[in-house]
Amino acid sequence: MKYVALLRGINVGGNNAVGMSALKVAFEKIGHTQVRTYINSGNVVFTSDEKDIHILTDTLESILTQTFNYKARVLIKSYEQMKQVVGDVPKDWNTENDIRCYVSFMMEPLKAEDAAKEVELREGIDFLKVGPGVLYMTTRMSGLTKSFFTKLIGKKIYQDMTMRNYTTTKKILALMNQE
Repeated sequence: MKYVALLRGINVGGNNAVGMSALKVAFEKIGHTQVRTYINSGNVVFTSDEKDIHILTDTLESILTQTFNYKARVLIKSYEQMKQVVGDVPKDWNTENDIRCYVSFMMEPLKAEDAAKEVELREGIDFLKVGPGVLYMTTRMSGLTKSFFTKLIGKKIYQDMTMRNYTTTKKILALMNQE
């Protein structure tokens, strides 16, 4: 089965430095195939015979913690799940140059519906839609300093999510589409 592993908190602000070639090797050492990384923020597309996402997650978090000496947090999405995430984006996304679009993926046990209740929105600047295990978030760049999304970083729920911009999310799905 095809999966993507979204690693949380690597290569951000000089913390938890993980090289992509070493990351690829770590995945291959535990039997995953067709391993490809995308950009330096911890996006790994791979194929595995394992069908249980919880087992995959536990195994990857353990091996990455041991290999790279940091407390690894990994979110796994199947190819079908990623197709749904990309397919369910709000239809008006990317229609204006001033809008930046993000997909915030929820790590278990956090539910998107519960996370949405804690996200503050600034009218006319921030937009939020709940999706399948994700929050679709947009902000108007001309009002970025007024956006309430920056407050999310200080909330406890932020530790149980990993965010990707929409372009990265689409590229991950495109990589998963390749044989």
